[in-house]
Amino acid sequence: MATENRIDPGAANVEAEPYYLSTGNEIQTFEAAYDARLPVMLKGPTGCGKTRFVEHMAYRLKRPLISVACHEDLFASDLVGRYLLKNDETVWVDGPLTLAVREGAIMYLDEVVEARKDTTVVIHPLSDNRRVLFIDKKGETIHAHPDFILVISYNPGYQSVLKDLKQSTRQRFVSLMFQYPEAEKEAEIVSREGNLDRETSLRLVDLANRIRNIREHGLTEGASTRLLIYAAQLINRGVPVHEACRTAVCLPLTDDERLQETLDELIGDMFDG
Repeated sequence: MATENRIDPGAANVEAEPYYLSTGNEIQTFEAAYDARLPVMLKGPTGCGKTRFVEHMAYRLKRPLISVACHEDLFASDLVGRYLLKNDETVWVDGPLTLAVREGAIMYLDEVVEARKDTTVVIHPLSDNRRVLFIDKKGETIHAHPDFILVISYNPGYQSVLKDLKQSTRQRFVSLMFQYPEAEKEAEIVSREGNLDRETSLRLVDLANRIRNIREHGLTEGASTRLLIYAAQLINRGVPVHEACRTAVCLPLTDDERLQETLDELIGDMFDG
């Protein structure tokens, strides 16, 4: 039986520096965690920059990055690997986690709470002092490459009885908390990423902050920095501001017609006056 890798480690390298604006000591803390080879958990709302931060750190640390977007149908074999038939031969194909462990990559599991509970258990031996991966189907134990580090993320706003991290998983990680940046910094991000003037970017951020303040009226999530960048990119391409905000910010947030009317009124107050 042969072994075959599906992913070229070189393809996971972050070649160009991703734009990331620090809002605290998260860069220094992550670098310290990496130096100690401690697993890291990123917590924060949707679209606040967690994934971009990991990409930025992979570039700074000059390590390949392998990312997996977790979902409820993600099985352990999707991470670890499986036997497949190829040219009448059974070959073992490493999954992304196994590849990261072997090659010393940063392994990033995005929205880890979306994965099956029996799937996340596979990362436990990698997130303590053992730093090993057990491959039951091969009877193999892989000791992690010295440069390997495990990073997970999730959104605490979606916590529920069914979708939350077990304490047995939580307490294996050091944690960084992310929030939306303060207005000036968020406007700088929107302006840079959306190629939009500073004044309009500030008004978009003001709109987002007003929307975030009405979450208790029925919105499950506030307007993310990502959505503001989408709106900025539409405006930059000639879409009228009101329509860009409605399309990129309001409609993605809710299907409730009354809430959409409220959000539409906020846009009018901000941009049509």
